[in-house]
Amino acid sequence: MGRSAGMFEALKGGGASIALDGIEVSILRSLAVQLLELIGPGAPEPDGGADPLAALFAESSQKPVERPSDPALMRLFPDAYGGPGPEDREVDPAELAARSAEFRRFTENDLRSRKREDALAVVRSLDGLTPGGDDAAVLELTGELPLRWLGALNDLRLTIAARLDITEDDESAVLFRLPDDDPRKPMVMAYLWLGGLQETLIETL
Repeated sequence: MGRSAGMFEALKGGGASIALDGIEVSILRSLAVQLLELIGPGAPEPDGGADPLAALFAESSQKPVERPSDPALMRLFPDAYGGPGPEDREVDPAELAARSAEFRRFTENDLRSRKREDALAVVRSLDGLTPGGDDAAVLELTGELPLRWLGALNDLRLTIAARLDITEDDESAVLFRLPDDDPRKPMVMAYLWLGGLQETLIETL
């Protein structure tokens, strides 16, 4: 069976592979770099002699994490409380905001670092490829890399969805009816392509 163009396939012995041409490599790398810029730096490493858990709580207690104002960052780092569930609707909004702020204080730095590591893994993987001319290069992901890529692909789709102002409920209606001259079309095509990558990577796992 021939290799599917631009989609992940399972590797014998575990892992995933994908054939990417130069344009695909360039687009993926550019998107991952933009994601890194959006996420920003992760939490600083603790001192070598310090207890990591103690350092985490000490740092968290001193540095509250603000709720993001960027809609894309809110997709990546949503509030832990205040969702559509009935248990949240019965609680005072100010109390929900306080709970979410407390949750961010102890979790967001680590989450930001993990998302940054996922995006960095994508960039480093792509930097090792050398597609030439019309030929595609085959990227093989083993070990923890498939999960790193899966996390980054999900974050990229969340970011683009925020920029397009779409949700899962209205995704199909919005994405498939845009005319070719709509300025959002390239971003929509990237969103759909990333969705295909994500789906086929999940299938290999």
